[in-house]
Amino acid sequence: MKNLIFIVLFMFSVIYGNCQNNSNFNANHPNVHKIVVKEVLQTTSYTYLLGEENGKKQWIAIPKMDAKVGETYYYQGGTDMGKFNSKELNRTFESVVFLNGVVSPGDMQGGKTTLLQSNQKSDMSEKKIDEKISPVAGGITIESLIANKEKYNGKIVKIRGKVTKYNSKILGKNWLHLQDGSGSSDNFDLTATTNQEVNLGDIITIEGIITLNKDFGAGYKYDIILENGKIIK
Repeated sequence: MKNLIFIVLFMFSVIYGNCQNNSNFNANHPNVHKIVVKEVLQTTSYTYLLGEENGKKQWIAIPKMDAKVGETYYYQGGTDMGKFNSKELNRTFESVVFLNGVVSPGDMQGGKTTLLQSNQKSDMSEKKIDEKISPVAGGITIESLIANKEKYNGKIVKIRGKVTKYNSKILGKNWLHLQDGSGSSDNFDLTATTNQEVNLGDIITIEGIITLNKDFGAGYKYDIILENGKIIK
């Protein structure tokens, strides 16, 4: 009988302690989601996680990273794409929240209401290409564009470069990164959006409007971006 009473009291203390921990976490982090990973799906550029929070499950998509079932992560914000079709996975999700990353338990600090920048490593890091790609007539180099970005803000420019990264159908756009071999170690890459499709490694000429300090939400924020690009054959 004494053993039974001890077991009941022990279980009560565990449950009560967990409730207190959850309550303290929610109080200290009112805008942060804490999830336990139930499923992991990997694509070329993205990792899809099915996270469970307080009994509710939600798919999230983040830049590609290593993740395992049972791990705990934190995130806030993001953009819910609603019903979303992944061609690479050949799967339609009823709801997917796109994020710029998640944070591990060790990165969280008590009392914070916003997340610190994630230490998760993305496989999408940029490396400058070795080749030099000359601009077309009437076009400019990426180095010149970035060095004189205020001059080109709101203007239509023409860029010729190599597609070093490509993601389709994100936030209703196809996203690509271009390099032409110009620029220094930190200003050699240009992000562009288009409704047309390209392939990784293609050398293309694209024409579009330059926008500065563009924030699409869900972690998609750019100091400079070429929008509504038209690929010139």
